[in-house]
Amino acid sequence: MSYCTKERACSDLAKPPVNEPREPEQFLMQTPQGNPLLLSHTLQELLSKDSVQVELIPEKKGLFLKHVEYEVSSKRFKCSVYRRYNDFVVFHEMLLQKFPYRMVPALPPKRMLGADREFIESRRRALKRFINLVARHPPFSEDVLLKLFLSFSGSDVQNKLRELVQGVGDEFVTCRLATQAKDFLPADIQAQFAASRELIRNIYNSFYKLRDRAERIASRAIDNASDLLIFGKELSALGSDTTPLPSWAALNNNAWGTLKQALKGLSVEFALLADKAVQQGKQEENDVVEKLNLFLDLLQSYKDLCERHEKGVLHKHQRALHKYSMMKKQMMSATVQNKEPESVEQLESRIVEQENAIITMELRNYFSLYCLHQETQLIHIYLPLTSHILGAFVNSQIQGHKEMSKVWNELKPKLSCLFVGSSSMPTPPLSPPEGNFFSN
Repeated sequence: MSYCTKERACSDLAKPPVNEPREPEQFLMQTPQGNPLLLSHTLQELLSKDSVQVELIPEKKGLFLKHVEYEVSSKRFKCSVYRRYNDFVVFHEMLLQKFPYRMVPALPPKRMLGADREFIESRRRALKRFINLVARHPPFSEDVLLKLFLSFSGSDVQNKLRELVQGVGDEFVTCRLATQAKDFLPADIQAQFAASRELIRNIYNSFYKLRDRAERIASRAIDNASDLLIFGKELSALGSDTTPLPSWAALNNNAWGTLKQALKGLSVEFALLADKAVQQGKQEENDVVEKLNLFLDLLQSYKDLCERHEKGVLHKHQRALHKYSMMKKQMMSATVQNKEPESVEQLESRIVEQENAIITMELRNYFSLYCLHQETQLIHIYLPLTSHILGAFVNSQIQGHKEMSKVWNELKPKLSCLFVGSSSMPTPPLSPPEGNFFSN
């Protein structure tokens, strides 16, 4: 494995609950072989790490929802637990605290008032994407935080999560390779980081537009279903009309009666067409839009990580260097002015402390770049998901049009009576007559 071994501090954590499954040996992190910077995972290996379902628990406490609960089911741990949104929030906070240099996906926003069903369903989907990305992320998947969140069935999961992180330190403190990260980095790591960041930004922008179009396509399929259903109902209403036939139309009495009888039964076929269109729209939402959203969530977490690197450890490092420079100037000034020995010694002590802080910040900066290098590789491992998305889109279109075509073909013979008249035309005309349809 190319990731850091589990920290010794983990052995001092509280033992897991009795009902919590023991972690199989194959999930334990091994000592890295070769260059620990390089990842060897495939997309299939990542996807097979776990499959987590997040389902709404039906609310039985009246019309207004006080708390929305979710049933979170892990295939890997073979168990289901109940979680609220705030449980996800604490889990997210602990992940960021322990893994500040990794891609931690963002949570969907919390809506305090007026949470309608559409918002609740959208948030459920987002939480499902979040927990699956976390469960398949190599370092996260081996951590006790994830195991507890997916398997602990007690009522105080938030406190348990905080206890696991309290006093342990982040990944820089617990990873045995943290102080050696610089040795594994390429010499042009800064240039690579800038180029990779630009590439991911471009990929994100393109996938954002693809997701937008995929949503519109799925929405149009559902709108089409509504239109087909109404179209069929109107034909049926026309066929069921009981208005008496005027005397001057008596010559066409038989024709109108036959037409009405044929129109009356068409609503069934159009309802079936509407059902097929809904199925296609839903399938595209689940298999295309959701996969695009999953990849977008991952790309966004990479963008967030880059910002944390620049605004966090890099900025702190620069501030530490600035503070050190100011102290050195004060020291030089104190020496020139022959100040009290005690004050000079105190200043020297502060300078030594600051030098140590700078060394630590430099090591953290290299470790942050080390993690960024691995996270970049992880993004590229996920890139073949594009073919999965395109395959799902093409299959949905083929299957949807195939099923719709079958219903249309079954409907066509039922229209034959509509076209039997003075022209004795047995089947519907393929196109209007030549010239203006309304010409004399």
